[in-house]
Amino acid sequence: MKLLFALTLFCLLSIPVFAADDGWLNNLDAAQKIAAKENKVILMDFAGSDWCGWCIKLDKEVFSQQAFKDYAKDNLVMVLVDFPREKQLPDAVKAANDKLAAKYEVEGFPTVILVDSKGKVIAKTGYKEGGAAAYVDHIKKLLAKGKK
Repeated sequence: MKLLFALTLFCLLSIPVFAADDGWLNNLDAAQKIAAKENKVILMDFAGSDWCGWCIKLDKEVFSQQAFKDYAKDNLVMVLVDFPREKQLPDAVKAANDKLAAKYEVEGFPTVILVDSKGKVIAKTGYKEGGAAAYVDHIKKLLAKGKK
């Protein structure tokens, strides 16, 4: 009985939060705790990772590049709010993603939203041409405007 309880508890605790590739989380609550502790901004990427061409392009040209990774490591907590068509997500993650999309009024993909540790929107953006270094500059400008 204790083993069953322990296994059930482990499963419940491991479903809602997992780190995707390169430090991406899938849980805003966990990201907010990290952001508050480390004084970082949260970058939420609302994407269709396995079907949305612009999302895949943004990931390939920006998020997977070292220039972005270096900036993100010191300044961002990243959350992938994914809406895949082929890949199956746990039901709890799907429900949380739907709730976040409704809360932040996401109407298309990719939508990138920068929020503070309390979930307050600083800026919204999406795909931008120019690669990782240009995107980092874009984020810096959005954050500077958001602080005014």
